[in-house]
Amino acid sequence: MIRTVEPSPHVSAPVLAAYSYCEAVTGQQARNFAYGIRLLPTPKRRAMSALYAFSRRVDDIGDGALAADVKSARLESTRALLARVRDGEVDEDDTDPVAVALADTARTFPVPLGGLDELIDGVLMDVRGETYETWDDLKVYCRCVAGAIGRLSLGVFGTEPGARGAERAPEYADTLGLALQLTNILRDVREDAAGGRTYLPADDLAKFGCSAGFDGSTPPEGSDFAGLVHFEVRRARTLFAEGYRLLPLLDRRSGACVAAMAGIYRRLLDRIERDPGAVLRGRVSLPGREKAYVAVRGLSGLDARHVSRQTVRRHT
Repeated sequence: MIRTVEPSPHVSAPVLAAYSYCEAVTGQQARNFAYGIRLLPTPKRRAMSALYAFSRRVDDIGDGALAADVKSARLESTRALLARVRDGEVDEDDTDPVAVALADTARTFPVPLGGLDELIDGVLMDVRGETYETWDDLKVYCRCVAGAIGRLSLGVFGTEPGARGAERAPEYADTLGLALQLTNILRDVREDAAGGRTYLPADDLAKFGCSAGFDGSTPPEGSDFAGLVHFEVRRARTLFAEGYRLLPLLDRRSGACVAAMAGIYRRLLDRIERDPGAVLRGRVSLPGREKAYVAVRGLSGLDARHVSRQTVRRHT
């Protein structure tokens, strides 16, 4: 069981300033993520912001315009910083606010910092321009860049004492991360193609006549692009169904946070399913009022109760 650790109510001024910096980064760069973590109590919200800010730094290196060898060197420097955090070598007066906040988070919550090493490994896969032949190949990448974040987040959330099946919480968190990442890949298929990246498995692209790629607002001639999207949507829905089994294992506010973030992505998936071509014409997103509805639904516990009922039915 991963128990919630209650943090000390006292946070020094330098650490508080570091967390404030991380929260600003999160609010500016990750609207969907920020929408979810606002449902958490302050210590957990700050910790999640620290995890996001470090992850954002890693992603920005991978997405930048630097040469591949420079990106690789910077990612390894970031890995060295992570090692300093892990070894307790970052003091609260360090000049790097993200490192200060992450170090305090690691002291306060049982976060598996190795997950951030996995994130760096995944971004290095991007830097090397790796492509994926099969879904099993792509899962390795998704587990690095998203499943690991799910497991890190679980370290902040903790599980409810006595929750049945809590030992499987890391597995569910990992799977939910895969669901979110596959949704991201579908949403960003044209943007990624413009950047020279292809994430969808080559086997799937060939099956639906899409091996030529996506360099415009219309699908490749003669392809079954809608069939490809619906195939990947079904895969994502299966992952969501398994990952949602995490919800009943969390306390109410942590569960609400996860339900809000996952709910936003599930609704994006719904939109993509209804109009597959939309991902080639522009970025699919949700209006603020719909995100607010998802947050209220998460706070109400509707999703967690629904998963609990399904789980009970499967065991009776």
